[in-house]
Amino acid sequence: MTRSADSAARFAPSSPAGTAALAAASAAPFRRRLSTRIVVLSTVALALVLTMIGGTLWLSWQLEGAGAAINDAGSLRMRANAVAIELWETRLGKPSRLDVQVGQLNETLRQLREGNAARPLFLPDDVKIRQQFDRVSAAWHERLEPAMQRDRASGVGEPSAYLALLPAFVDDANHLVVLIERENAHKTAWLRTSQIALAALSCVGTVAIVYLLYLWFVVPVQRLQDGLARIEAQEFDTRLPVDTRDEFGHLAQGFNQMVAELQALYQDLAARVDVKTAQLAAQNRELRILYEMAAFLNTPEPVEPLCHDFLVRLMREFEADGGTVRIASAEDDNLHLLVAEGLPEELVRAERCMPAQDCACGAASAEEPVIVVDLRDLVASMNARGGAGGAQALSDAERAHAQHCLRAGFASVAVFGIVSQSEPLGTFSLHFRRERNMPPSEVQLLQALGRHLGVALKNRRLAALARQLAVSEERNLVAQGLHDSIAQGLSFLKMQVHLLDGAAADGNLDEVREIVPLLAGGVEESYDDVRELLLNFRSKLGPGALRPAVDDTVARFRRQSDAELTLDYRDEGGPPLPADQQLQVLFVLQEALSNIRKHAEAQNVHVSVVNGRDFRLTIEDDGAGYDPAEIAARGEAHVGFHIMRERAKRLAGALTLDSAPGRGSRVELVLPAGSRKAA
Repeated sequence: MTRSADSAARFAPSSPAGTAALAAASAAPFRRRLSTRIVVLSTVALALVLTMIGGTLWLSWQLEGAGAAINDAGSLRMRANAVAIELWETRLGKPSRLDVQVGQLNETLRQLREGNAARPLFLPDDVKIRQQFDRVSAAWHERLEPAMQRDRASGVGEPSAYLALLPAFVDDANHLVVLIERENAHKTAWLRTSQIALAALSCVGTVAIVYLLYLWFVVPVQRLQDGLARIEAQEFDTRLPVDTRDEFGHLAQGFNQMVAELQALYQDLAARVDVKTAQLAAQNRELRILYEMAAFLNTPEPVEPLCHDFLVRLMREFEADGGTVRIASAEDDNLHLLVAEGLPEELVRAERCMPAQDCACGAASAEEPVIVVDLRDLVASMNARGGAGGAQALSDAERAHAQHCLRAGFASVAVFGIVSQSEPLGTFSLHFRRERNMPPSEVQLLQALGRHLGVALKNRRLAALARQLAVSEERNLVAQGLHDSIAQGLSFLKMQVHLLDGAAADGNLDEVREIVPLLAGGVEESYDDVRELLLNFRSKLGPGALRPAVDDTVARFRRQSDAELTLDYRDEGGPPLPADQQLQVLFVLQEALSNIRKHAEAQNVHVSVVNGRDFRLTIEDDGAGYDPAEIAARGEAHVGFHIMRERAKRLAGALTLDSAPGRGSRVELVLPAGSRKAA
């Protein structure tokens, strides 16, 4: 089995039955704790080891006691022969240790019978050995020892009775030794077998303990590790099998509960993330539409193409099948169809112009949206306005318009007002051939787009009014310029023509000759005035073109006048003036130099232009000058001064006129830093 298959086999599916089993397992008490298992396993292993060791020690002790018994049993032969020797010595009358030898032999028999745990010494627990020992002991006590006593008592000669019985005793003793050795060899084999068994048990026990520890510890830990790895891989349906009731079973159960809660939380979080993602996507879409519409509505398109492109974009974004843009008329209180898209020609003709309150389109011009969800229900009810329009009864005109839309195949209509600063300018509508429900976010978006379109339309109206006002003001300045220059010249020419007509009627040729040069001079002067006015009013400047324009104006003055003109143009770090302010400054300079050329009779003229923090223009001359009180009394009759004041007012600058009769004049225009526009 591969690792993936083995990992898959370790996890139980998350089913209701498995969940119930987990709950039942959690409710049952733990019957076999790991500590109990370890104690039982250790106790059994220790008992087995101690038993085996005890058996080997017992066998070793038995072998040691049997070995001592073999020695003592073998010593019976030696001591029996020693008794014979001592008995012989006694019968020969020699000193003897017969009693000592007899006592030692009896002591040996006693110890063999009773055993000696201190040595240790004992006979093997075997029937044959015991029977053979009893024969040896009986042979000594019942035959040899009495025979030894009889031979000792006889005094002299060979101890024939004892010696006759001695070989049989020695044979019995030898047979006893053989039996003990045979039993010892058997126990030695058992000792070897037990040692081999102990070694085998140690190996098997070690393997068994390792296997049990693997089952009890390694396998659950591996399951937990695999479970954690699958959780890291976001497999939240992972469950560990609870097949034990020990600590690891409890841990697996806790793991399953934790993963179940984590799965629920993750699913809830995923749902929330999906909702938030959808909301963000909707908001991003709304922001994109608002941004694109705001950028589009700021383009300098005419009103009708602007509204058409606005409607086409809305239909594409909201998947509408048709749409209209209607503009309210302030003159007749009607809604005029400006653009329509996707509507049948019959419907367009029927609704090209309608009273503002005849249908939902008019009601929406008050900025409140009117959403007709189902036109069929709207017409069928005949009493209540469908969707979100209200609860008032439908008028005949409203029913007629709804039937027009229904016959054209539209099922739903959404209408919104075009508003600028609470001023209704018209409505736009989206027509759908299916039932269409609009969420509040789309309603708010369309309302905002209606306000943007209203601002764009209002700006275009204001721009048109501003252009009309600028044209009117410029015409006024042109009229004032004509009145100040050409009108006076033409009045002079008219008077001279009247004198010429009288002289011609009287036949006074001398007077005619005097008047004709005056007429020619007047015509030439009027022609020059016209050329100068045309040149002034056609002047156009771009950014940074003030200095060349000033140089051209000064050069033209030098060509047209005998006065000596000096120019002081200083740029002291001030920002450049925009083109419209440069043009007004140039007009003031041209008007001032024109007045000097026509009226001052000056010999020297000084022009100073200083572009610093404030912009300053100064024109000074040493001509005839004028009386300021007289000019003030004339008011606007002196058109040149009035034109200069008008242009200074446009600039939001300060114009100072200073003069006295016979002492020249001074004109100063100051444009403060706060009144300067960005170039």
